Order: sequence, then structure tokens, then C-alpha cells
Amino acid sequence: MTILGTIFAQDWTTPFGLPPFDQIRDEDFAPAFDAALTEARVNIAAIADSTDAPTFANVIEALELAEGALDRVAGVFYNLSGADSNEAREALMRDLAPKMSAFSSEVSNNKALFARIETLWQGRDGLELTPEQMRVLTLYRQMFVRSGALLEGASAERLTGVKSRLAVLGTQFSQNLLADERDWFMPLAEADLEGLPEFVVASARAAGQERDAAGPVVTLNRSLIVPFLQFSPRRALRQRAYEAWGARGANGNAHDNRAIAAETLALRNERATLLGYASFADYKLEPEMAKTPAAVRDLLMRVWGPARTKAEADAAVLEAMLRADGIDGPLEPWDWRYYSEKRRRAEHDLDEAVLKPFLSLDAMLAAQFDCANRLFGLEFREMEGPFYHPDVRGWEVTRKGAHVAVFLGDYFARGSKRSGAWCSAMRSQRKLGGEVRPIVVNVCNFANGDPALLSYDDARTLFHEFGHALHQMLSDVTYGFISGTSVARDFVELPSQLYEHWLEVPAVLERHARHWQTGEPMPAAMLKRLLDAGTYDQGFATVEFVASALVDLAFHEGPAPADPMQKQAEVLEALGMPRAIRMRHATPHFAHVFSGDGYSSGYYSYMWSEVMDADAFAAFEEVGDPFDPATAARLERYILSAGGSDDAERLYMQFRGKMPGVEALLKGRGLLDAA
Repeated sequence: MTILGTIFAQDWTTPFGLPPFDQIRDEDFAPAFDAALTEARVNIAAIADSTDAPTFANVIEALELAEGALDRVAGVFYNLSGADSNEAREALMRDLAPKMSAFSSEVSNNKALFARIETLWQGRDGLELTPEQMRVLTLYRQMFVRSGALLEGASAERLTGVKSRLAVLGTQFSQNLLADERDWFMPLAEADLEGLPEFVVASARAAGQERDAAGPVVTLNRSLIVPFLQFSPRRALRQRAYEAWGARGANGNAHDNRAIAAETLALRNERATLLGYASFADYKLEPEMAKTPAAVRDLLMRVWGPARTKAEADAAVLEAMLRADGIDGPLEPWDWRYYSEKRRRAEHDLDEAVLKPFLSLDAMLAAQFDCANRLFGLEFREMEGPFYHPDVRGWEVTRKGAHVAVFLGDYFARGSKRSGAWCSAMRSQRKLGGEVRPIVVNVCNFANGDPALLSYDDARTLFHEFGHALHQMLSDVTYGFISGTSVARDFVELPSQLYEHWLEVPAVLERHARHWQTGEPMPAAMLKRLLDAGTYDQGFATVEFVASALVDLAFHEGPAPADPMQKQAEVLEALGMPRAIRMRHATPHFAHVFSGDGYSSGYYSYMWSEVMDADAFAAFEEVGDPFDPATAARLERYILSAGGSDDAERLYMQFRGKMPGVEALLKGRGLLDAA
């Protein structure tokens, strides 16, 4: 990497090769990307133009290592651009989107390179490849074909243009959403704090300080707006906050995403047509476990009916509570969380303000690390920075004294961070070219505090993202192309959703759910009520999710709608969407679908994986031990360490012996009685 003229050209002497964050400047990134792209082009040209007979080593393995410098720069930059954005990084993101797309198209359109891959593919039976190598060859060829390697002339040129424009649109969508979330806040007078628990008041005051406001504010960060909607008795303020939350990306300002969504859908449909598919959904789902739009729709509709039935029954109860408060109007979306929280306290004697002191961030981090230790023998030693932001914490992960990974946790909401929670890798595991251990990052948006106290849903999010992290950290493959979470989209959520189950193990909470001030464990009666309420309000949660997934599918399984908002309304009307529930992600802020292709036609995948995660945890229950060593060893061998080294269904069958049915999901959500 000697041609890189910045800090990225140097050998990093930091512990475990961590990026030297204190030495990286924003102005380093553009020249580093330019130099890395130049180096990658030189390396790929050498592979494509070689006169040597193609072999797995001089084609596929060479491609695996050809973009090392680019991976190094991108691994840092794209993590920072999501978790700690600023104007310089956002400008570079906009500049990079077409450049990176053009580079990707250059590679996939390189006829000489594809010819060498095709020669290997046609002669694969005589290459004496290992099963992992055969899998990698298969996926490389599939990637090139699906990227347009078989297209010629005008069609190939048009596909390149379509992909470039889609990259630009995805970046614009993300930045518009971040701008709307960053710009809006609602000031609260002292009287408006009435009825709010102290943890919400503290979060509102902290948010006001961050925004340089004169007092407490409500922002559009989920960790603040959701508890405000749960606890504020001021209906007008709840309505104002909720409608602002729902209007992200649809405010008619410079950040409006509706036209971007329409153009994105049209271009995706054109992309699929150019590649010979009936629809973008057919194209996108071909390599996934579901395979077809029909299979996805079948799953979602089998869940939709029971979920809507349960939600409508719950809505009737909540509306009666609304009327008992002297309000004549029907139950509205800004009422649901408020009355549901009241009902939860009445029926389950669970008050989130009383519960949260037992769920401090530090306690829940200890819980997730303890479970990983008992299951997989991992140990976590906190490290000193510097990291990319003062909020970030780091741990070295070891097993039996051997280094496994570096794990970074970035847990608090701030204006420079996009909303949501995610896991990424600054460096992925591989063995080719020498053992490379991963640097894995979990990013969340919890409300900061002294100490930081989590809701139970926050704690579940923490465990969820750490499940993804384990998939990265325990990866044990030779080729980075199939490392960690490089699996089918509807399989990638299995490890994350499965890990949530350990938060529900009574012994875990008995050990770790301790009051942050007194150290006393959560009272046994409270713990029982918490676990008994595990399926509370699942009608609401399932309806808002499935509605989003069905709208996503409808957008992509036929001709692109000229007006996505009208199409969204038509889908919801046909479903009989309950009045007081809206989609979890309305189109203008549906980042999963429009910030890139990752979850387009794929939002269903959380539910597809949930069918498996309920069944996978049952493997531990069946042997009577949530930490059974033999079952944990199978889970690591066939799921967590395997990456994409085999077909997802085959990997799951090796772990479990069978594929589950949707009943496990309905049971886990408490919806069997409504089915």
C-alpha cells in the first residue's frame, strides 16, 4: 500500500492494527480513496490480462486480495459516516457514491476477467477444489452474472448508469433522513414535564443541552421519543411529536425523500428487466432462502391475520381507556403507546421507571459478555482508546488466551449519528494471505445518562446487535468473501435474533439485573412479571412490522409505482390496517429499503429468520440447559463460524436436523391463539 499518500499508507503500530483515530483527518480520506482505487484497478487489470492459464489461485484468490487498500480506507470511512457524520464526511459520501459504483461496474463489466472466471467455472469438476473454494467460486460467478457480466453493448452501458444513479440516490436518501432527524426538536416547558419519569426528563434535558436549547426538548431519536409517547399525559404534545416522527423525509423541504423513492423503484425495476427478471423482487430474492416473492408473501400473510386479530382486540381495550379519560375521539397512533404503557402497568404491574434502574448499560454489557463466555468461552478485556468518538468503548476478545477480535461499542444517541442500531466490521476475518482477525462495531442510539439506564427493549437491542457481532467475531473461514455476516439476507438475522433469547433466561437476569445504586438484584416477583409479559403488545409490534414488509414487497414485485405513497396507501387499505397503528417505517424514512439495496425486497428477512431463531433456541431448551456445551458447539460450528461457506438452509439443517414451521414464530409472539 505504498502508493497511498496519507496515514492510510503507513503501517499502523496501534494495538491489533486498530485505525489510529487520533491521527486520521477528514482531509485524508479523499486522496486515500483515490490512491486505493488506482491500486485496485492496477491489481484487477493484472488478473484480467494475465497470459497464464487461469487457476483458482491466480484469479479468485488474487481477486480476494486485490482491494486490500480500498478495504482499509472504506472500513474506517463508512463506519464513521454512519456513526459520527459531519459536513465534510457527508460531502465526501456524495462524491464517493458514483465513484464507487463506477469502480464496481468496471470490475463486473471486465470481459477478460469474467472470461477467466467462466473458464474456471466450466472446468470446476477438474480443479480439485475444497468445498469452501467451490462455494467461493460459485458465489463469485453468481455475483458477476447478477451484476451484468453477460450483458453487451447498450444494455451493459445502461446497467452501469442505473447502478451509478442508484448509489447516488441511496446516499441522498440517508443524508436527507439524518438532516430531518437532526434539525427537528420540540421544546418542553417545565409544566410539560409533568407525568414523565425522571429518566425521560433527564434525557430531554440532555438533548436540550446538545441542541443548545434553553431547556428540555424532545427529539426524533427513538430512545427519547418513544418513552415520551409512552408517558406524556399531554395528548397534543404526543400528537405533535408523533406526527413529526412519522413525517421524516416527507416535509416538502430540501430533505424530502418521496421523489427519491419513486426514482429508486423505477431504476430497480429497470435493472431487473435488463438482467432478464420479471421483477426486482424476483431478482433480489433469487439467492436468498425464500427464493421467490410468493414464498415471502405466504409467510407474511400467515402471520398477518393472527397479528391483526390480536391488535384489533388490544385496540378496543385501549380505546375504552381513552374514553374513560373523557376523550370522545377514536384511538390514534399517538395514543397507542401511552395507553398500552398504562395497561401494562395495570395488568403486569410493570412500571418502566421502576424497571430501568435494574437495567443499566454496564449491567447489560456484563450480561451479554457473560453469556458469550458461558456459551463460547470468550473473554472481554476493556481497552483504552483513542477511538473515533469519546462515547466509544473497546474490548479485546480472547479465548484461552488467544486473540479473537476487537469489539467496539458506540451506544449513545447524538446528532452526528444516523438513527437505529447496527453492527459492522472495520476489518473482517479471513485466513488467506495470513490470519486476519476482525474489528467489529456495535452502534446503538440509547439515551445517555449518569448512569445510562436501558428499557427492556433497549436491552434486547443490545443483545440483538451483539448476536451479529458474534457472527463476525467467531467467523473461521479462509476467504473474506464469505466471512462473518456474508450470508443470505434472510439468514443474517438468525444469530442476532437468537441471541436475544439469552436475555430472557431467568438466571441471566438474576445475576446481572441489579439496581445501579444499591447492587440489589431485581426482585423475584418483578423478574417473573417481566418475563411473563414477554409477549405483551405483540399484536401491535407484529402489525407495524408486517405492514412495512408487505409494502416493501409490493413496491418491488411488479412494475414500479409512479407514486409510492399512493401505492403504500393502497396496500395498507387492502390489508385492513388498524387505524391506530402505522407502518414501522413509512416510505420516506424507510432507510432499510431506500438507503441502499441491502433490505430492498428483504425487510421480511427479520421474520424469516425469526422462524428459525425460535426453533434454534428450542435446541437448548430440549436438553434442559440454555448453556449446553454440545449445543453451543454445534451452533458455533454450523452457524456462527461458517459464514457463507455453505447454503444457508444446509447450514441450519446441520445444526438443527430439520427446518421449522411458522408455528414456532406465532408461539414465540403469543399469537397462536389468534391464528
